[in-house]
Amino acid sequence: MPQDPEPSTDPLRGRWPLAPSSSADWLTELCGDGVLGFMPPAMPDAAWVLNAMYEHEHGPGELTHHEYRQARLADGSAQPLVLVGVDLDAVGVATGGDLGRAEHPGPGWRRLRWAELAERTGDPVVPEGQLPCLRCFPSARKGGSWPLGIVPPTEGSLDRETWNRLIAVLTAHSPAGPDTRCLAYYNPLMMAADDFDKHHVREGRLGDAELLYDTDDVDSSPSNLWAADRSWVLCTDYDLWATKVAGPPALVEALLGDAELEALRLPWAA
Repeated sequence: MPQDPEPSTDPLRGRWPLAPSSSADWLTELCGDGVLGFMPPAMPDAAWVLNAMYEHEHGPGELTHHEYRQARLADGSAQPLVLVGVDLDAVGVATGGDLGRAEHPGPGWRRLRWAELAERTGDPVVPEGQLPCLRCFPSARKGGSWPLGIVPPTEGSLDRETWNRLIAVLTAHSPAGPDTRCLAYYNPLMMAADDFDKHHVREGRLGDAELLYDTDDVDSSPSNLWAADRSWVLCTDYDLWATKVAGPPALVEALLGDAELEALRLPWAA
């Protein structure tokens, strides 16, 4: 088995050691390319667990994240973001969104359900034929930027609260519970890897899955997590605002009915 360069006393590496790259070969056969994450078909059922978004108790407000950013640049309280000689503030829009890990923003903020925002704006929760991503809720944004009083879903990673609750539901619907053996895959974009054919896979207990969220290797939840018996598999695509969970109907129904999660079926992406 591959060895981590770091000491095995590290909590993650001790409980989730590296597994052979070939451990993810079955996902290549099932799903094809895994550069953004291996997206499974229904097995035999599937649901999409939506990343959390938040709204300030004083409401979304009229000012957008982009307008706020431009005002700070103008008064000198913020400095331009320059990458490889390009002033990103001059050529792009500060949407308010982010890539990677996220969690509840703290006092004064509440969970804003996708269904609530859809009812408010008239936009569908997810446009037909689309996946949960930056194309959702165009009516909630101005010039592509979210209101300053809304923290939109993070991209490419589950937020901490959704990750922890999803792990709890998976544990309740796995025969071995917290002792269920699992494997976690991180896509090469997350790992800044140059060998796209060598899969970065770790193996451990489902009961220790919370450790996967705070690894120093990446600023994201895993691209894929699956039970070693392949009874279920989840995928968090690098470009999406949600995680697809494929598995038995009882698990999918539990996700759809869970009060803490927000999940839905997408018939066109089953």
